[in-house]
Amino acid sequence: MELNDEIIINAPVSVVYAALNDPLILKECIPGCEELIKHSDTELEAKVVLKVGPVKARFGGNVTLDTAGAPNRFSLVGTGNGGVAGFAKGGADVVLDADGDTTILRYTAKAEIGGKIAQLGSRLMTSTAKKLSGQFFARFAEIVGEKNAA
Repeated sequence: MELNDEIIINAPVSVVYAALNDPLILKECIPGCEELIKHSDTELEAKVVLKVGPVKARFGGNVTLDTAGAPNRFSLVGTGNGGVAGFAKGGADVVLDADGDTTILRYTAKAEIGGKIAQLGSRLMTSTAKKLSGQFFARFAEIVGEKNAA
């Protein structure tokens, strides 16, 4: 499954990039996130509860960031395990472009799933992934815009 989207954030690139690396902001934006631990500048660990169709599971996972192109570009890869519900692995490429006082955030994300959740069908999984990413980025834009205005 692949997702592409862009969102305009009312803050400069430097503020958006810093927020994308702030575990407190990310925890508040990730739907169902119970815990987000930053082990280093490039390694995070998360615990997230998700409901996909009839399946509700707690996923534990790790995310590794590649910040070589910072602050305008970075990538991340991650894996998550939800026990009997299944697993997910994937990554995303994020590009931040300045547009006056705002930032255009573009992303391309790819994911693979397996186990019980994979049996729900690609249409349900794709719509759920779009919904969750939409919730994340809407909340992220709201928080970063508010912090920048303050």
